[in-house]
Amino acid sequence: MRIFSIVTLVSPDGEYGGPVRVALNQARALREAGHDARVVGGARGFGDTLPTEIDGVPVHLFAARTIIPGIGFAGLAAPGLQRWLRRQGGSADILHIHAARDFVTLPAADWARRHRVPYVLQTHGMIDISGNPLARPLDAALTRRILTHAKAVFYLTDRERDDLIRVAEHDLPLVELGNGVPSSELDTAERGAGVEVLYLARLAPRKRPLAFVQAAARLAATHPTVEFSLVGPDEGEGPAVSEAIVTAGSDAINWEGPRSPEETIGRMSLASIYVLPSVDEPYPMSVLEAMSVGLPVIVTESCGLAPAIREIGCGIVVNDTVEDLTGAIETLLDDPALARTLGEAGRVASRERFGMAAVADRLEAAYQA
Repeated sequence: MRIFSIVTLVSPDGEYGGPVRVALNQARALREAGHDARVVGGARGFGDTLPTEIDGVPVHLFAARTIIPGIGFAGLAAPGLQRWLRRQGGSADILHIHAARDFVTLPAADWARRHRVPYVLQTHGMIDISGNPLARPLDAALTRRILTHAKAVFYLTDRERDDLIRVAEHDLPLVELGNGVPSSELDTAERGAGVEVLYLARLAPRKRPLAFVQAAARLAATHPTVEFSLVGPDEGEGPAVSEAIVTAGSDAINWEGPRSPEETIGRMSLASIYVLPSVDEPYPMSVLEAMSVGLPVIVTESCGLAPAIREIGCGIVVNDTVEDLTGAIETLLDDPALARTLGEAGRVASRERFGMAAVADRLEAAYQA
């Protein structure tokens, strides 16, 4: 099969986060299974020359433009992508659209609907019940229509499934599909003697990087040999994080800035503990990637992976207070044997439960259906 996987934004620093990693991982696994899978999307930050391949996956990228300022990724469009679809979209057996309320993926899905090109949607929790005043007219004009005409709509959690039905106001061809992670040859056992607590994610309000810095500030005095590192692009919280680090007055807390998506696994393998204090995080790829290199993980109750983390025994689930977050980090710092046990459980689960081969099988079945 020929599959075009469409995403909103590809950039060198991975600012759009998990959906792009998911699209690339899926495309790579489908190519290994013998399909012609490609990623198509808007792009910025690459300069004058856009890449034609990322992580071994062919990509077709087009300049992303902000057509509605002040609303983040939702205000993006990629006119060149729409023109390319008119020329090339009909050659696909199926379009796999990683949809959000934006002017890249929704118009692409509507083009497929109007031209009777089969398409499936994967929304990554991004199409939910929203209080944003722009959501209701956009849903009435476009979102609802593209949901109800999709051949399949993939969802991660029960909450996402329920939200999609409410947005569509109609029954949908819903298919549960978890994220997967490629197996990694890297392992935290190869790192040096130092201990590092790592936050690797966008510095966005929902990700709560400030909570990480606050917990680090409390622990730095009692654990003077531990480093606390933030890695990721600024998405609104950068100035506050920088100020909080200065206020903490500890050289052990550092914000490194962004890394390219290709570097994240390697960067994680240098750490000891992975922390994601996000609230309402549907199914974070960064947590699966941390597990794949043997890191114990700390997430909040509202993370979609929290039940699996408890069941597997590969990390600690906390509430959304800084006190609870601090206590969980301290537990792992003070008990290295426990941290190693949890990390090993996660590494095994990332291979046996969250491997990409199973994801590719489910995608093939859905496409063929």
